[in-house]
Amino acid sequence: MTTQPLLQPVRLGALELPNSVVMAPMTRARAHNAELAPTDLHATYYAQRATAGLIVTEGTWVSPDAIGFINVPGIYTDTQTAGWTKVTEAVHEAGGRIISQLGHAGAASHPDHLGGRLPAGPSAINPGEMSFTPSGPKDTLTPRAYTAAEIADTIADYRHAAENARRAGFDGVELHAQVSHLIPQFLNPRLNQRTDAYGGSSENRARFLLDILDAVSDVWGSDRIAVKMSPGWTSGTAFTADEETLADYDQLLKRLNDSNLAYLHLVGAPGTIEERIALFSRYRAHYQGNIVANLGFTQALGNEILDHGTVDAVSFGALFIANPDLVERFAQGHPLADGDRDTHYAGHSEGYTDYPAFTAG
Repeated sequence: MTTQPLLQPVRLGALELPNSVVMAPMTRARAHNAELAPTDLHATYYAQRATAGLIVTEGTWVSPDAIGFINVPGIYTDTQTAGWTKVTEAVHEAGGRIISQLGHAGAASHPDHLGGRLPAGPSAINPGEMSFTPSGPKDTLTPRAYTAAEIADTIADYRHAAENARRAGFDGVELHAQVSHLIPQFLNPRLNQRTDAYGGSSENRARFLLDILDAVSDVWGSDRIAVKMSPGWTSGTAFTADEETLADYDQLLKRLNDSNLAYLHLVGAPGTIEERIALFSRYRAHYQGNIVANLGFTQALGNEILDHGTVDAVSFGALFIANPDLVERFAQGHPLADGDRDTHYAGHSEGYTDYPAFTAG
């Protein structure tokens, strides 16, 4: 079974992977400390999964203003960076490769995360999302609009986080530009109604992402930088993947050809293999670099889309929760364990580091 496309090595920019199985970023909410720093538990969790071709960390906050979910670690302080250093060392000692996903919730946050302050977004428009706060899920509010100075400061926050990721020993970084977070808010014409250089046209709405890419590229070579996007995302009141939205993303993918990224991590949609191939073929028509496909892939679907040649690697999220040895299970044909959804975002080691590797018998 080693002839499976998923088990074949692949090069993504400067990243040489022994297989084409990527561990997708997954919020697990295990940073139960005031510093929001990763702990030894995080190091154990990621090291257990080091046989993945590449691990992408959970989305990590680039600043205190970026926070939008409980118990998610950041990468903006020295304490957090020291915690991540333990994680990268553990993964590297186990033979793995790991990159840091840099994120910011923007208007999808809530004052409960921000000391009572309103979150900021591209414009003062409520995204109609839900924020998971210390006292439970709460509806988002109408944010205040970013000033030009705050946009510059936020771009600087991404650069600082990228510097910390480098200090922590990561192999690269991925920009969290998916679902309903800050970068997609700037890309979204319903939420971004600015009249300055960051709004008014699809080209201007993309400027925030491209300026962040430029800032991060000052720290990392572009061949160690990735971007994760979800063109088809539908959620809340603002994110509806209509044809106009998809056409904007088509143009953005074309512009990203010039960035020489390690890869684009693209969220697809549920469906048959034919429907998945058709969607990723649309992406491929506009983007000639490496593509990592994400969302609900099984082993069979992953092998089939790779065999078709539409994408270069496939990322798996939920399957890695209960199967730390997922690659070995794929290779040997072992059955997959089921995860406990009640512990996806809660608990300590339970449902996090206590899933065993497969043993026969």
